[in-house]
Amino acid sequence: MNQELLMKLSECVEFGKINLASPYPPTMKGQPGADEYTKEALEAGAQPSEILDELVAAMGKVGQKFTENKIFVPQMLLSAKAMSAAMAHLKPFFASGAVQRKGTFIIGTVFGDLHDIGKNLVAMMVEGAGWEVIDLGIDVKVEKFVEAVQQHPGAALGISALLTTTMVNIQPVIEAVKAVSPDTKIIVGGAPLSAEFAASIGADAYGKTPQDDIVWLDTLIA
Repeated sequence: MNQELLMKLSECVEFGKINLASPYPPTMKGQPGADEYTKEALEAGAQPSEILDELVAAMGKVGQKFTENKIFVPQMLLSAKAMSAAMAHLKPFFASGAVQRKGTFIIGTVFGDLHDIGKNLVAMMVEGAGWEVIDLGIDVKVEKFVEAVQQHPGAALGISALLTTTMVNIQPVIEAVKAVSPDTKIIVGGAPLSAEFAASIGADAYGKTPQDDIVWLDTLIA
């Protein structure tokens, strides 16, 4: 019974079926979604850790399909929202320590930049991969990044910029963070960035896709 529910939950996340009311995807219209199946699985006695493993695996498939250009941002956002609907039921178990996260990932869009779709997508995908995510939002000042790193020792940091005019603002953030916490690992991403640019400003990594961020984060705890 539990296995069947977990398989259905996995399908909902993979194909972006958020809840019963959601009309997407059309082939699953009128069916329960990730929200209902997670609740049902918990009530049927499934372990929160089992459910999390299922979500992580499903989001892994989504990330891989995106990397291979088999799906695009809209489908990926639906999957991320389905995953978030499921995660809402697991939050109490994270708080109690019944389910362990892999680690903490702080993310924000650099000051001067108001773009958030890419950042939100990375945040949701990373959370779906089993990490606790601290989302600082958009237009994040240097001081706020530094404060967050100090409040969460051992956390990794992701900085996003979507404009050529704001990508230059990332370097002061990296310098300020490394000054107070030299061991903090930093990944940067956004449309105008490249691996070469990331290296030139002192970042530890560059993520072109959310999957890149997840793969890199997992190397930090390997």
